[in-house]
Amino acid sequence: MSYFSDVERDLVVAARTDLADGVVALDLVTPNGRALPAWTPGSHIDVVLPTAGGEPDERQYSLCGDPDDRQVWRVAVLREDDGRGGSVRLHDEIVVGQRLRVRGPRNHFAFEVSPGTRYRFVAGGIGITPLRTMVAAAEAAGADWGLDYSGRSRRTMAFVDELCTAHPERVRIHASDEGDRLDIAAFAAGIGKDTAVYACGPRPLLEAVEQAVTDHAERVGVGAARIDALLHLERFEAREFGDPVWPDPFEVELALSGEVVTVRPDQSVLDAIREQAPEAMVLSSCRRGTCGTCEVTVLEGEVEHRDSVLTPLEQADGAVMMVCVSRAACPRLVLDL
Repeated sequence: MSYFSDVERDLVVAARTDLADGVVALDLVTPNGRALPAWTPGSHIDVVLPTAGGEPDERQYSLCGDPDDRQVWRVAVLREDDGRGGSVRLHDEIVVGQRLRVRGPRNHFAFEVSPGTRYRFVAGGIGITPLRTMVAAAEAAGADWGLDYSGRSRRTMAFVDELCTAHPERVRIHASDEGDRLDIAAFAAGIGKDTAVYACGPRPLLEAVEQAVTDHAERVGVGAARIDALLHLERFEAREFGDPVWPDPFEVELALSGEVVTVRPDQSVLDAIREQAPEAMVLSSCRRGTCGTCEVTVLEGEVEHRDSVLTPLEQADGAVMMVCVSRAACPRLVLDL
């Protein structure tokens, strides 16, 4: 079961722990000691940071603690000096006892153990955070699993000693400074029809895994539906797209109110709705198509999906869209808003 929540709450930083070079864990608890909402492996929360300009600065972090522990939510934050600034603020400004505004949890990377399924996990750097809880769930269920974990060096890889000590026969470390790089083609060649692949990490790694696994699956006669079921990716970085397929303005009808908004070529559907029909109250967070917060049901029209959340089959189905990045591929969309 997956849990989805848009509730915001203030939590207290109960502990800070250095997990690796440039990676800090923050343990979050409720101010009154009450239990936190349930979550499942693959879930993330939004951390909402105030800004001087008034518009909050939001970042998504995977929950990487114990789902059975309802008292603590743990996130691990990689310091990105060349990023958008959120991780640096969390590293430099957040101290034990301070309150953080968070939203969630949400899960677009759900993991459930199925009988007879083999699991192969691929982590790149901080991409280990959602996979750590999946590994624990697979181990607890007695499933056949293995983890390939890549990084620049062991000292930059969170949880590396813990994983290697607990599962020396199932965990393979690929540290670049040791000259051990993951052979993605060989990895994909070992994928069978009874295998599910879960991968999280930098865009080049995920694109390579996706291409290699898809190519291998097609060679051995696995259909598109099965490929969609066996390959699960969570992207921290947005995918890159070219020019939109519908370059002109288009209309979006909000079915619940009957209002029609016009989306300019240089404008997102989300921004057009907030500008012209603010009462629609569309939630959003990442604004890059990676978190799934702004998912909206599509009632009519063809969508050009430009998100990094939906699977290829979900995109082909066209039942929902992420309005922060995806666009119309036709003159008019009707949304369930």
